[in-house]
Amino acid sequence: MELETSISDNFLKLFSKEIECDIKDTNSKLNLHVLKIENNQFCYSELIENLRNHFISFSLSRKEIADFVKDKRYGELYERAASKFRDYNVNEGEAGELLLFCFLEAHLKAPKILTKLEIKLSSKDYAKGSDGIHLLKVSDKNYQLIFGESKLEQKLTTSISHAFNSIHDFITRSKNNIKDEIGLINSQLGKEAFDEDLYQFLKSVIVPSANEVNPITKNNAFAIFAGFEIKPTDAEKKLSNDKFLELIKKKIKDEVEGKIDHIKKKLDEYKLHNYTFYVYVFPFMQMSKTRKDIIKKITLAEK
Repeated sequence: MELETSISDNFLKLFSKEIECDIKDTNSKLNLHVLKIENNQFCYSELIENLRNHFISFSLSRKEIADFVKDKRYGELYERAASKFRDYNVNEGEAGELLLFCFLEAHLKAPKILTKLEIKLSSKDYAKGSDGIHLLKVSDKNYQLIFGESKLEQKLTTSISHAFNSIHDFITRSKNNIKDEIGLINSQLGKEAFDEDLYQFLKSVIVPSANEVNPITKNNAFAIFAGFEIKPTDAEKKLSNDKFLELIKKKIKDEVEGKIDHIKKKLDEYKLHNYTFYVYVFPFMQMSKTRKDIIKKITLAEK
């Protein structure tokens, strides 16, 4: 009995995979996926259409979705999912949370256990804690509970720094910490399990027993989505499509590779080498506008 992902590999067809590597001397993995580029622009319209197909699985529990589908209440299902998002005019973070969810499901093959959005009672609620929790099967009887943290900042260094700072705080603070979050997951499992067998399996992974003959091993891990802005110059925008594509990908790749030492520095600073980190780096053009447009259009706040 296993929990399944809700997003297929097709999501990844929107991106070119530029970096997928282990970060030397750490337990961290770095991933850079660059959104498809046409006519010297990122294909945001295709991304938004794709995210519109997946945001329901992100913002609602499996059981809640199943109840709507069973009664064929598809319009209500879409409205309920959209209502969880904050108003796009003041929404600066949930696009990153949604993208991280998609990459963890489609790329890492780690199905969602819980997202911050689905436990909100209204769009105005603020839930302190990880942005989402996913379960990764590393090998037989060996699992990782992955806590997600998304940061979207103009500079990549800032996104990475803020993400590691939030994770360190999440581990060390006295309330609303990682221990409390695991307790929350345990209380919410019934919303993600369709039957008793799946419920018992998830419970055995989240809180494994060490005294069994062949015990389940569970370790906690973290996923970071670090969004940043890439700003092509006016001269670069006037290049031929082929030259622009080659140049912009190189600029992005050089920027990201240049931050590997900064990631290692943060792991050292916060003494986090005992955790596995999955770092997803994502470049935006016109980030401030784009992250709001994503929420506006997937929720049909503006068609």
